Amino acid sequence: MELTPLLAVVLFLPPALAVAHMSWTAASRRRGMRCYLLDYVCYKPADDLTLTTELACAIVQRNERLGIPEFRFLVRLISRTGLGDRTYAPRNLLDGREELAAQRDAIDEMDACFDGAVPELLARTGLRARDVDVLVVNVNGFFPEPCLASRVVRRYGMREDVAAYNLSGMGCSGTLVAVDVARNAMRARSPRPVVALVVSTESLAPHWYAGKERTMMLAQCLFRCGGAAVLLSSDPAHRGRAKMELRRLVRSTTAASDDAYSCIMQREDDDGFLGASISKALPKAALRAFAANLQRLLPRVLPAMEIARIAANLAWQNLLQRRRHRGKAKLKINLKTGVDHICLHAGGVAVIDAVKKSFGLDERDVEPSRMTLHRWGNTSASSVWYVLSYMEAKGRLRRGDKVLMVTFGSGFKCNSCVWEVAGNMADKGAPQWSSPIPEAFVPINVIV
Repeated sequence: MELTPLLAVVLFLPPALAVAHMSWTAASRRRGMRCYLLDYVCYKPADDLTLTTELACAIVQRNERLGIPEFRFLVRLISRTGLGDRTYAPRNLLDGREELAAQRDAIDEMDACFDGAVPELLARTGLRARDVDVLVVNVNGFFPEPCLASRVVRRYGMREDVAAYNLSGMGCSGTLVAVDVARNAMRARSPRPVVALVVSTESLAPHWYAGKERTMMLAQCLFRCGGAAVLLSSDPAHRGRAKMELRRLVRSTTAASDDAYSCIMQREDDDGFLGASISKALPKAALRAFAANLQRLLPRVLPAMEIARIAANLAWQNLLQRRRHRGKAKLKINLKTGVDHICLHAGGVAVIDAVKKSFGLDERDVEPSRMTLHRWGNTSASSVWYVLSYMEAKGRLRRGDKVLMVTFGSGFKCNSCVWEVAGNMADKGAPQWSSPIPEAFVPINVIV
């Protein structure tokens, strides 16, 4: 409440009415600070953009700069990434123009994603584009002028007073940065109800690496086309139709560490070819960033008994260290005491395995991430929405369940949030998982 209206209330209203008015205003502001997930839609590219393992190997063979050792290395990478035969690639790559990509190719890639997710999302929620008050678009590696957020506003005829934000360079963790920006914009407009649209995708068309440096080859074996549109609201009237409610959101970055900062980096190789370098330090950097994030998140999520157990265990290990001169204490944290499901970024087999081992997760906990990686590949920032849609399609989410969503990105960043299931999360007909879903996923190594 601003100072002038507050003074007017105190000076000119009877004390009882003044207190009642201020209490009502404070309650309205608290209600306006809620963030509800009305619905989300994951983009399914056209079938003619399917990239099979055989076709991926054929594309690699087109690169005349590669010798036999580099070709064998790439084929071995492709067979071990955990990706299946039904991922999607940009059209210029399938047309044989991977080294001749134009800006038009990237624009067409973005338009296809926007049209494949935004209209369906609005239709499912019964809202119009002109009902959107806040728009946040995040695309890591493509930032034309006018920006993509302006393109979405123009394409769907949004209002002139829509608050549009365009994020780039945030890596695979960008979607929760976008959610955080949308939530803060909602709070700034409280107690007025606000509807926010978040669009997360990635442009692969102009980013094919044509060189032969091995640390830069992994990205083209992992990343695939995808995207998601998410509709958020702070309107209490929308709670009854919302799927989830945002409870906590924590952002962490370990960029002060040289290893963390450089483990994923876009740069030129010795021959001048631009690409994304991914070092072997990535899994360790992800774990360190996740640990830093959990230090702030867990006290707000875990029950008191689990926090007390961790504190006692830490004190005991520190005592043993002094007596036996051992190294750092290793804590075992049971994440499942505070959350029911873990929605982990499908960044790659190594990251998924590292998180699973370090936090004692079951295979069922990481199955949605493995399945997403197998079916869609690493779709960058949007991958966690495909993971969430897998959980929903399998009927795992029940009212009152808490879902920990974790994203990792270059920098190195780890962002996490906790959603509480508030409504129906049993969309068995989710188009992104329209094919039969196996009861359990067992990774299969492709033999090439």
